[in-house]
Amino acid sequence: MVPHLATALNGPLLNLEQRILNAQPTIEHWFRKQWLEHTIPFYTSVDLRNSGFKLAPVDTNLFPGGFNNLNPDFLPLCVQAAQSAIEKICPEARGVLLIPENHTRNQFYLQNVGQLALILKQAGLKVRIGSLLPEITEPTAIPLPSGGALTLEPLVRRGRRLGLADFDPCVVLLNNDLSAGVPDILQNLEQAVLPPLIAGWTTRRKSHHFVAYDRVAGEFARLLGIDSWLINPYFDTCGKIDFRQRTGEECLAVKVDSILQKIRVKYAEYGVKEEPFVIVKADAGTYGMGIMTVKDASEVRDLNRKQRNKMAVGKEGLQVHDILVQEGVYTFENINDAVAEPVVYMVDHYVVGGFYRVHTERGVDENLNAPGMSFVPLAFESCCAFPNPDCAPDDTPNRFYAYGVVARLAMLAAAVELEEMEA
Repeated sequence: MVPHLATALNGPLLNLEQRILNAQPTIEHWFRKQWLEHTIPFYTSVDLRNSGFKLAPVDTNLFPGGFNNLNPDFLPLCVQAAQSAIEKICPEARGVLLIPENHTRNQFYLQNVGQLALILKQAGLKVRIGSLLPEITEPTAIPLPSGGALTLEPLVRRGRRLGLADFDPCVVLLNNDLSAGVPDILQNLEQAVLPPLIAGWTTRRKSHHFVAYDRVAGEFARLLGIDSWLINPYFDTCGKIDFRQRTGEECLAVKVDSILQKIRVKYAEYGVKEEPFVIVKADAGTYGMGIMTVKDASEVRDLNRKQRNKMAVGKEGLQVHDILVQEGVYTFENINDAVAEPVVYMVDHYVVGGFYRVHTERGVDENLNAPGMSFVPLAFESCCAFPNPDCAPDDTPNRFYAYGVVARLAMLAAAVELEEMEA
């Protein structure tokens, strides 16, 4: 199912999808070359926005937390991809230590952990779950709403190896984005740690990712002979912001105005009648915190106290000082009259599924990663394997193939980003 687009899919996006379909052999050959040259993240999820005139990633997560929202029919694809990823890192791997977030009360997140553990087990691995919570001092069963339970166990460090009291794994798999910092117990391990510690929000910045994406998208656009803007949002950064003290507001306003001006030029070029907007958000962090939609620079100069407090703090209560100003990409897709955006999931370099994030109380120019959202699973497997050039570009398999291509560009950019951080 591809949701109905509330605006006519005319011009650039249909043209872009047609070019992607026509160039499928070239694209897949190009991707295969990239996979040989770069170390791909163990898993990735990418938030896309489809405006009818543009299809672009707006966020790339290296610690995806929604495996429970994928279509269960494609569990075998996840399993095969996990086997491929693990074999590259540790060919003899039999045991994986999974370290989740500390959200023991978030039932949706815990179901994600359970699904991730199931994928790894079906990949032929022994999986145990180790907790960073200090109160977990003995194996603790946490019931899941779907039935069954997760058993969290206290971590045990022996020299440069991390495990449990009776478990010495080959691989440590993080499903914790390290927003609060890297605990000492994870430092300097001799085991493979996936993703690497530098992928956590302690060190990673969204702006670094989009710098890498800008280069990847530019190379891909030249390959297809398209305008890279059709798959690439403008962005800029502003550091040393203090929303509560109202310092740095002028820097932010200048950056907002600059991005809006660039969008207006492109909208005029492509005959887009919508009003340009930008998204102002923390340069580090996740869970849709500290995000606002802005259509005029004056809006960031005149924030009320509630707005400043909302923008000042991110996940784990950390103060926000570095801001990403990103071109807003409308989402004109909807399900049952609710605004929707596609999220694509990948394990290793394989697209393994995805879902639409749906929100009944948000607009086409707003962040949908917010309380009240729901999820509609999508099956990407058949479309990624079998796009059909004989069908219309926006037919289900072809639309999903285009999603998978743009999502893989973002994943490749994440690989480049991490390599440059390690250099």
